Amino acid sequence: ADAVVVGEAGQVGHWDWNAYRFLDDSISIAEAALRLNKLHGNRLSLACLNDDSPAWDALPSYNKRGKVLVSRLLTQADKIISVPVLKTHRWTQITGALKNFVGTTSVRHYGFAGGMRMALHSAGLEQSFLDIVRGVRPDFTVMDCSVCCEGNGPHVLPGYWGDTVDMRDRLGDWLVLASKDLAATDATATRIIGHDVNEITHLQMAYAQGLGQIQEDRIEILGEPLDSLRVAWKPAEPTRGFAEVIIPGLHLLTDSA
Repeated sequence: ADAVVVGEAGQVGHWDWNAYRFLDDSISIAEAALRLNKLHGNRLSLACLNDDSPAWDALPSYNKRGKVLVSRLLTQADKIISVPVLKTHRWTQITGALKNFVGTTSVRHYGFAGGMRMALHSAGLEQSFLDIVRGVRPDFTVMDCSVCCEGNGPHVLPGYWGDTVDMRDRLGDWLVLASKDLAATDATATRIIGHDVNEITHLQMAYAQGLGQIQEDRIEILGEPLDSLRVAWKPAEPTRGFAEVIIPGLHLLTDSA
């Protein structure tokens, strides 16, 4: 590749890559990028998508707004790889390779000053990120099942949000799932943590809209058999209303683009 952009997005505008380190604490993300650039001719860059995106491009959507704004770093990429962390989720039950694309949208347009993209939720969250997948056609996914989140993710805060899961405690080792089919990856992860694929709305939508395979007997698994990977997992609680989650006084921005 002539250039590789590693993009990440959270619910803040910008962050210091030196503050985020490998799981063994051996090196920061910024230091790892520097090493790779010395080896490969400065072709790698790190992007805080919420802040470093040069522009936001509109993709057509079947959500209530008729479009969804995503980072131009995504729309201009020749190849796209989704690298999610396995979590259960307060609103979508599961978050993985498909829902990971919510992070390519703008907090400025869809969120409040320092928080969740609630305007995207109200527009139709599942349809919005499925339309991003349809629009940019990701090439591959690598799902990180090492340190994960169960219960009311995607955040970790015992008693209200979710709880941390080290997969070694459940499985005896960490796990990686990889595929060209993002829906198949998410469906397989769903089965690994004991959830019912038939009850995950966005997986059913993805299958119905031709975005991937979710039927167990149509997914070929190379490596460990599925039955040897199944673990116990605390599900998310039923969805609460937005008003119970939004911090009072924070203003929800509107899509002006």
